[in-house]
Amino acid sequence: MKIPKRLEPLLEDGLIDGVVRQLMSGKEAMVFVVHCGDEIRCAKVYKEANKRSFRQAIDYTENRKTRNSRQARAMAKGTKYGREMQEAAWQSAEVDALYRLAAAGVRVPTPYNFHEGVLLMELVADADGNAAPRLNDVSFSEAEAIAHHATLIREVVRMLCAGVIHGDLSEFNILAGADGPVIIDLPQAVDAAGNHRAQAMLARDVNNLRTFFGQFAPALLTTRYAQEIWARYAHGNLNPEVELSGAFECTLPPVDLESVMREIDDAQDEEAARLLRLQALG
Repeated sequence: MKIPKRLEPLLEDGLIDGVVRQLMSGKEAMVFVVHCGDEIRCAKVYKEANKRSFRQAIDYTENRKTRNSRQARAMAKGTKYGREMQEAAWQSAEVDALYRLAAAGVRVPTPYNFHEGVLLMELVADADGNAAPRLNDVSFSEAEAIAHHATLIREVVRMLCAGVIHGDLSEFNILAGADGPVIIDLPQAVDAAGNHRAQAMLARDVNNLRTFFGQFAPALLTTRYAQEIWARYAHGNLNPEVELSGAFECTLPPVDLESVMREIDDAQDEEAARLLRLQALG
């Protein structure tokens, strides 16, 4: 096929040798199947910000580091340079997350290069060697659903132990690879320790998995892995090999009713005194 303009620099620099076909076009990028020597890989071409439907919400970008203070000031002011730097940071976030997670043993595509706004990475294949489908295009038996759900819960835990939360995990960005599910699409990855909505985003990711696989294995719908995982993480006893039960009971301390009533009485007395002072001034 004709070489897309955005892939021409990779061809000129010898990073790819040709384009086989377009694999998909999503809310944030287009993906192409490419030749790299004797290997078949994929090239993810990020769409420009004004052509994406997925916005860089502050919920996702909170606490992301910028390279220097000039960039940070420009991004805060919204200048043209700042918007360019923000876009570059958004794109490189996925690259950074992929390398970080691959090193931690998480089931993500192997990244190879990032050049001119194009991410070159492994093409995840199915058992027949074709590009793997997304989970939403596949049906599962009850046993398969339980097994894949368990695998992905372990991957979520492994990601969290590496300090990362996917932030947009669902059946639409998990591939059904030959050796099991593979997690993709990470430009919105969240810093688990530095984002105030990290717990809510983890819960959404985990509950999306529960809802999807619960269609095939209804017993999963009663599980509470999100609460269990976060409780272990918050108490510092989460690790990639932890055995999870899917059950969770909130153990809040008993309410000290007498203290609560004292607080209420004190507030009422203070308000009564304030009203008396106002009357005296009037």
